[in-house]
Amino acid sequence: MEPRSTLKVFSGNANKPLAQKIADELKMPLGKISAGKFSDGECSILLDESVRGQDVFLIQPTGTKPNEDIIELLLLVDAFRRGSAKAVYVVAPYYAYCRQDRLVGRSPISAKTIANLIQKAGADYFIAADLHSESIVGFFDIPVDNLSALPIFSDYFKEKKLNNIVVVSPDVGGVKRARRFASRLDAPIAIIDKQRPRPNESEVVNVVGDVSGKTCIMVDDIVDTGGSLCNAAKLLKAKGAKAVYAACTHAVLSGDALKKIAESEIEELAVSDSIPLRNGSSPKIKQLSLAPVLAQAIKTIYDGQSISEVLQK
Repeated sequence: MEPRSTLKVFSGNANKPLAQKIADELKMPLGKISAGKFSDGECSILLDESVRGQDVFLIQPTGTKPNEDIIELLLLVDAFRRGSAKAVYVVAPYYAYCRQDRLVGRSPISAKTIANLIQKAGADYFIAADLHSESIVGFFDIPVDNLSALPIFSDYFKEKKLNNIVVVSPDVGGVKRARRFASRLDAPIAIIDKQRPRPNESEVVNVVGDVSGKTCIMVDDIVDTGGSLCNAAKLLKAKGAKAVYAACTHAVLSGDALKKIAESEIEELAVSDSIPLRNGSSPKIKQLSLAPVLAQAIKTIYDGQSISEVLQK
């Protein structure tokens, strides 16, 4: 009989704090690797322990420095493959280039290209969280599990004991996510009618639904420049909302996003730790950890059990 492989968890440089929390949840140490740079900036990868015959889970989101994070991810997967790992599972809660997921004019479908690279490097399994579009799952020819931060956010807002809640989708595309979140909070939903003339720019037009006198919680997968979120909050307050909160899984927070949020009508923005808060934090930002969800998924997959219960939570 073939001996049972051993689970090992490794981390690249993209989000070591999250990887350590996951390892702590699993009650095991992180695997030993040396991931640095050569003098010209190229990634330098070396495994400091054997992975032969092991099930390797690599924690490597691709958000703080997406291009660098992706190259490091690919080289690590290749190193595990060449080290004779039994299987390589990539755990990338934030999937870079996810917003370029369809053909627009003469543009690339970048999300598909990244999927091709990850598979070509030798990954056997891909685990993400709140992918920007469910269609991205179809870009892979290997198993993909798309986990959700909604259970973490819903538990957090339940503890706050807010009254008269309405969950707000910041655009039509996020209605499904908003409905799932609203069902957890037993609340109605409203929708922001938004136009996006060009990337990273948006025009908030109107609100569909009743928000007057209510506590609004906007829910989205990504907060980048913060412009859409802050403009939506301003509109909600103008429509009579009592207070405006927000929950966004991936805190890209580029440029002067922190300043915009600090000066906005938003009472508090809850985010996950899929991406480190690279430009510092703010009193208005509350970071919640995905580690329990990711650790449970890793254990479930490794034990050969159904992950559907984890996905549905």
